[in-house]
Amino acid sequence: MLSRAISIHGHFYQPPRDDPISGLIPFEAGAFPYKNWNERIHAECYLPNVQLGNFERISFNIGPTLFSWMKTFDPSATRLIVEQDSKNIRHNGVGNAIAQSYHHTILPLASREDKITQVKWGIADFEFHFGHKPIGMWLPETAVDMETLNILVENGIEFTILAPWQAKTAHLDVTEPYRVPLSEGKSITVFFYHQGLSAGVSFNPQLTVNADDFIRNVVIPTYMEDKGQRGEPQLLLIASDGELYGHHQQFRDRFLAHLINGASSDAALEKTYPALWLKKYPVKRRASIRDDTSWSCMHGIERWRGDCECSSGDGSWKHHLRQAFNQLANQIDNVYIAKMAQLHIDPWKLRNSYIHVVLGELPANDLIFQNAGRRLDENVLEQVRLLLNAQWERQRIFTSCTWYFDDFSRIEPRNSIAYAAQAVRLTYLATGVDLSSKVKADLKKVISQETGVRGDTIFMKELQKPQPVNSF
Repeated sequence: MLSRAISIHGHFYQPPRDDPISGLIPFEAGAFPYKNWNERIHAECYLPNVQLGNFERISFNIGPTLFSWMKTFDPSATRLIVEQDSKNIRHNGVGNAIAQSYHHTILPLASREDKITQVKWGIADFEFHFGHKPIGMWLPETAVDMETLNILVENGIEFTILAPWQAKTAHLDVTEPYRVPLSEGKSITVFFYHQGLSAGVSFNPQLTVNADDFIRNVVIPTYMEDKGQRGEPQLLLIASDGELYGHHQQFRDRFLAHLINGASSDAALEKTYPALWLKKYPVKRRASIRDDTSWSCMHGIERWRGDCECSSGDGSWKHHLRQAFNQLANQIDNVYIAKMAQLHIDPWKLRNSYIHVVLGELPANDLIFQNAGRRLDENVLEQVRLLLNAQWERQRIFTSCTWYFDDFSRIEPRNSIAYAAQAVRLTYLATGVDLSSKVKADLKKVISQETGVRGDTIFMKELQKPQPVNSF
């Protein structure tokens, strides 16, 4: 058995882009000559990598909001991606695809109940598309805390992938995974990707021009000589955004194809992925992790809740938007919980199961009946359906892209405000409770430094859009 192995992990993801009323993605001029960014990135990245068979030979996750769009836009591509994971199950007994929590929420900033919902929804979506339970799960932006890891394990997840600086362990050896102890005797396995190789692939285009040179001159010297002399297995895990391969860097889909086919084989490197590695090699080391850390913000998770040195310009709008959304979420939850209490329904069990309605696995009325234990009047059913749809919109306002970039004028935060307006509208339609005044006042402080546009202006514009309401 070879002692040197390589694994490439691709994190493929797009935020929700659809209009909450029409359910369609509006025209996005920056994506020209395509109608929107999903279509453009699909043409430049997702489809070429499918056609090259790359999804069979790497470790990967596909965000549920992306995969649900792709299944409608290009169902043949999604079938091929699933089939490439299935080939590994048939050949190796374990697949190379892993799940992702649903809406790419920064989980350390979420409440415990939201963490649980996002994890359960991500697992259900994975099972629906791939036909088997996930062994691993990608955490959005690899943002982590102990509560999140405990929730992963409670839901059957065995491993995740983190950046090396997220380990609170001296002399970290990234060529092997670590066992992270959790509460009540539980534990989870963590693979720490190689910082230098991952950063080089992501941010140094010259490094990924020639796959043979990359393996020979960059990867091979990285293996630990002493471990090689002892014959100990070594895994170098390279993690990057999947969109790098063909979208952010042209022709890198072909680089990836040669890297995982010819170049690594010529260098006698074992090609693997985390689930397969765990099947072959026991985890020997233990580590602890640093709470509230991530892979794309060296200041932890500040980028997604306030002014951070990672960003240029004034980031105070992020703080105000985070506060406004947190308060709105609490208000929506209070209305929802009160209604479910009247009906003697567990609000969180119902919400966590709502993903099966979204996926089309069962009608909303059947789900409500299962949780209520009895038939409800049609007007009550409609109230519950609207409140569940409000919970759906309220979940996707927290997608990480809302806060990732420097200025509020971008499409991502504007989309999230549209989802917030829809959640407010649905709550009002269900109960007559109007939450708009408070959120409008909170969003007044959210201002673009580039254009001067304010959050409350966008909110009111979205709130005044005509019906019908798009629902599941």
